[in-house]
Formats: sequence, C-alpha cells, structure tokens
Amino acid sequence: MTAAATPLRVGLIGYGLAGSVFHAPLIAATEGLALDTVVTSNPERQTQAEAEFPDVRTVATPEELFDRTAELDLVVIASPNRTHVALATTALKAGLPVVVDKPVAGTAAEARELAALAEERGLLLSVFQNRRWDNDFLTLRKLLADGELGDAWRFESRFERWRPQPKGGWRESGDPAEIGGLLYDLGSHVVDQALVLFGPATEVYAESVIRRAGAETDDDTFIAVTHANGVRSHLYASATAAQLGPRFRVLGSKAGYVKYGLDPQEDALRKGERPGTSAAWGEEPESLYGRIGAGESPVTGGGRTVPTLPGDYPAYYAAVARALRGEGPNPVTALEAAAALDVLEAARRSARDKVTVTL
Repeated sequence: MTAAATPLRVGLIGYGLAGSVFHAPLIAATEGLALDTVVTSNPERQTQAEAEFPDVRTVATPEELFDRTAELDLVVIASPNRTHVALATTALKAGLPVVVDKPVAGTAAEARELAALAEERGLLLSVFQNRRWDNDFLTLRKLLADGELGDAWRFESRFERWRPQPKGGWRESGDPAEIGGLLYDLGSHVVDQALVLFGPATEVYAESVIRRAGAETDDDTFIAVTHANGVRSHLYASATAAQLGPRFRVLGSKAGYVKYGLDPQEDALRKGERPGTSAAWGEEPESLYGRIGAGESPVTGGGRTVPTLPGDYPAYYAAVARALRGEGPNPVTALEAAAALDVLEAARRSARDKVTVTL
C-alpha cells in the first residue's frame, strides 16, 4: 500500500448506541479509514469493542486518546450530548478533524462557535446526520429533482415509535444540561431533512408535551415549519404513537408521494449485519415501496408504486474520507447543523410560550 493510500486512523469516543451500532461499523467498512481506538470507561463495552474489532485498542478516557493526538487523523464524538461541545473543542484545538454525532451542540450559537474554530484551524468539522442517506429520503429527493410532484406544497414527516414505558437514561433525562428529549433527538433528523429538501425556515410553530407517566422530558412533539420558498413542513417525533403514520407524505401541484416504514439500515446494524457483506445493503422489500399519484388514497390502490432507492449510510464516511484527503466537500457542515438548531430552539420557545416564532 502506498503512503497516499495509508488508511486514516480514527479515534471513536463513546461506545453506547451511537458508537457501537452506527459509527464503529460504518468507519470499519469505509475504504481509507481504520478504526484505531475506542474510548469507553465501561469494561463490558471495552470487551465488546475488542471482540468486534480485534485490531482496535480501547482506553477509558478521552484524555488518554488526546495524549496520542499525533497518531490519529480523525476523532469521532459519539458520547452523550452534553459532552459534544467540550470534546469537539478539545479535539480541534489539538489539531484533529472531528465528526460529531447529532445534535452537535445544545444551541445554534455553540455550533457556530465550533464552526468558526474549525475554520480558524483549517480542520474538518462534520456532523453525523446519517438520515440524509435513508432510503426513503434519497427516493424523495430524486422524485422532487425529477419534477414528479410538481411544485411541492406540503411536506409531512413522521418519526414515530410506540414506547409506552420510559426507558430512562440521559436521552430521557429532564436535566436541561443533558440535551435530551425527542425535540433534540428525533427532531434533529426530521428538521435537518426538511431544510435539506426545501431550504431555510422563516417561521416555526411547535407543540411539545410529556405524555407518559414518569417521563421527564418531551416524548410527543410536532413542529410546523414555513420555508422561505413557501413550502410548509409538518414534522412529528413521538414515542407515544400507538398507530404509526406514514414516514413521508408529500403533496405537490402535480402529485403526492406516500411512504410507510423506516429505513432498514439501523435495524440491520443492530442485528450485527455490516455494509459490504451483501449487495442488497439498504434495500427493502417491494411491499414497503411508496406510492405516487393524485386524487385517490394509496391505501385503496391509487397511483403507482415507486421502487425505493437503497439506503446508503456508508456514503457519509466515504465522503468524510474524501474530504480529509482534499478530494471532496464536507458532507454535513456545522453551519448546516446550526441552521437546524435555530429551528429546534425556536420550536422549544414556541411550545413553551405558545407562540409562532419568526426566524
């Protein structure tokens, strides 16, 4: 292997859900990247990481990782939300490019400060918005680009689950410092997708409530976004949906598109399946394909079936590798993440004060 082709060495901070299910497998599957070190203080997770990736080393603290800055080419931060800003700041000041899981920060101002620091140091700072590579999202982008729907009028996006009992943990903590709750968790995905599809937001209205007994933070949230181009996005994030609605329902001047079911990649990764081991990665059965049409419900056979494009989470880290080598753009910038945080902060204020917020 030539020097130019030497894999870039990656340090991964955090080996919970985000680190073990998403980041580690995707990094390991990416040509040009090598998972070098995993940071976790949990002995069981250290054993898990070493078993799943025999060449990886494990350390207990981020400080041990940063002591080896010269041996690394990228730091990935997949630790709890409250740690993102501090760890990203430390990595950037140490001269290391950074990938941060979403949300990159608790506020848009913090995200912009990180972006400014990265620019000042001439370093990559990218945010892991993996659901830009969901199968349904890729399909919808193509339908819009091809003019299949005409002028888009309304975008409905639902990320719903049925979890009537709280699971606990920092994601469901009521401590504001944890940056928990669905608004910043699933809301980060649905807002980012809406902004990518339809551009900047001008107004935000939201309803955000706690429905489950014993829950400490929002578990049922609705966000209405008015985009500068006039499109209205209605975005739902819920852990209390006893009947799941369509993942997407998009209405345009020519036709509408309705798609049920979640992208299969997360479920595959949770089961231990890995990209590159099957030519069918990211594909779903025809029974889950969406439908496009006008004047009749897809439930009664209206319109025609639209084959869903394969989901492609591996494309994110492939783009990161190219960006680090100067061969392509940052796939998700911190400034893009800051724009989504503008909307999330406005939504929190709207729900609290029962007002529509102008951006």
